[in-house]
Amino acid sequence: MRVDFYQLGGAALDGIVGQLATRLIEQDQRLLVVAEDDALLARLDRQLWDQGGPTAFLAHGRAGGADDAQQPVLLATTPDAANRARNLLIADGAWREAAITFDRAFYLFAADTLEGARLAWKLLAGRDEVERHFWRQDENGRWREAA
Repeated sequence: MRVDFYQLGGAALDGIVGQLATRLIEQDQRLLVVAEDDALLARLDRQLWDQGGPTAFLAHGRAGGADDAQQPVLLATTPDAANRARNLLIADGAWREAAITFDRAFYLFAADTLEGARLAWKLLAGRDEVERHFWRQDENGRWREAA
């Protein structure tokens, strides 16, 4: 399993969630976006509606609906993939051990959750089945893998 650590720095959370979700959908994959904060999920929900511009949107839903299983992107407060996603995006910076049950996890963290990200990095270091990658934005706003 692969864990991609994304240090947000000055990057907007909403933008990277939309970029990753779009890329996965283009690859016919599903994504579960998890955050405990309902206000954060509501903000991401609105942003995903606008992701494709004024005449399109990024197909998604909030967990707890009748169509959860059909959603290519599902926003939830728990890491239970009702949409059968094999990709998990942790949007609130709080590591969840359940992430290692997915094929791939995207762990987004900011300055206020940096210590938790460092701890997760260390905890995953000794696991043979886990491949860790660290990403940050360069001066042009492009995501680059850090060495």
